[in-house]
Amino acid sequence: MNSDLPLIAPVWPAPASVQAFSSTRQGGVSAAPCDQLNLGGHVNDCPQHVAANRQRLAEHLGLSAQRFAWLNQVHGTVVVEVTARNLSQLPPADASYTREPGVVCAILTADCLPVLLCNRQGTIVGAAHAGWRSLCGGVLENLIAAMAEPAENLMAWFGPAIGSDQFEVGPEVRQAFINHGPQASSAFASRGARPGHYMADIYQLARQRLQQAGVSSIDGGGLCTVSDAQRFYSFRRDGQTGRMATLIAFQ
Repeated sequence: MNSDLPLIAPVWPAPASVQAFSSTRQGGVSAAPCDQLNLGGHVNDCPQHVAANRQRLAEHLGLSAQRFAWLNQVHGTVVVEVTARNLSQLPPADASYTREPGVVCAILTADCLPVLLCNRQGTIVGAAHAGWRSLCGGVLENLIAAMAEPAENLMAWFGPAIGSDQFEVGPEVRQAFINHGPQASSAFASRGARPGHYMADIYQLARQRLQQAGVSSIDGGGLCTVSDAQRFYSFRRDGQTGRMATLIAFQ
């Protein structure tokens, strides 16, 4: 792998066969407001720039650009299994997994939480787009169920997302999580700028959901997309902006 593209490598106990990274906004060819390494094809960026950025990322990682599973994410809970045969005809989904070497599960974000999963043998990997709607709706639980691995045999890593000092939500969001489990209340602080609003810790909410599902090996978290404009895109901060990718594959 070349060193000319700034990426974030997970610090987690994944086996050596697993390749995983989060991109930053640095190192690509897109113009403002999507500068530089925009990987999202749905944000009014020049399609040629998006294609060039995706090719640059694939080459940097030594992977085939034709084997990336770029999902049409809809803030839902649908999970798809990705193979080399169905890459061009994936339905709208917010999580994917694969049992095929060299197939890349990729999640696009600009504040939502990307979550990577793999088993301890390095023979199955998955990725989820865990914005608050998908997370609350059960996208992580659905991904774990679809991967059909014992939860204690899985490990998770959190990529960059909106931090708890920036994520103000209304009371309906807090209540939706509490309706699933009362322990979620600990992830909401009543210090929002607007009366009756809360500051939410999406990392903690995701950690709770994974732990409830039986996943105990959980790493990552703590990188705030909103407060680090140099490295990260943020929809909440900028509105029109690009998208980073968090991806995982195995050899």
